[in-house]
Amino acid sequence: MKLAYSPASPYVRKVNACAIARGIDGQIERWKVATTDPALVEFNPLSKVPTLMLDDGTVLYDSPVICEYLDSIGSAPKLFPAPGPARWKALTQEALGDGILDATQPRRRELTLPQDDGRKAYIELQRGKVTRALGVLEKEAGALGDLTTIGEVTIGCALGYLDFRYANEPWRPGHPKLEAWYAEVAKLPPLAQTVPVG
Repeated sequence: MKLAYSPASPYVRKVNACAIARGIDGQIERWKVATTDPALVEFNPLSKVPTLMLDDGTVLYDSPVICEYLDSIGSAPKLFPAPGPARWKALTQEALGDGILDATQPRRRELTLPQDDGRKAYIELQRGKVTRALGVLEKEAGALGDLTTIGEVTIGCALGYLDFRYANEPWRPGHPKLEAWYAEVAKLPPLAQTVPVG
């Protein structure tokens, strides 16, 4: 299988972290590609990374779909729990982590543009989403494990992205439990081996 990727994408990091956690990282060929490259459109009409091309010609996108596919192969413990309360918890955590990324990615672009009232309001709206999500994660930090679920992997990638792109807006103050959790899981292979660059 072949993964279309960008080294700075937190969604790609999530996929790579899942592959490492599942013990199948070595089975993935990587294709570094810009989302503006017309060659990517041939595989993904949205021209987004990550895009995973399987050996049988099937193409998968976006990160939630790719991660669930990766969870279906390999012999390591599953990141997606079986149906039931643990699964809903993990998927909700995944949605919260993805939500942080969804709120921060477009905000980066908006910060580079002229700041009128509408743009400032949009930026504050997105910043508020991140602030509220971090508040929820601080309350739940004591129940987070060592990257054993898709939710924990996604949260780890989201916090790493805040460090990577928003170092001037440190998230750790006011979140000591979350900070302590992240300090430990950031040392584990799925996160330690996928630190973003660029």
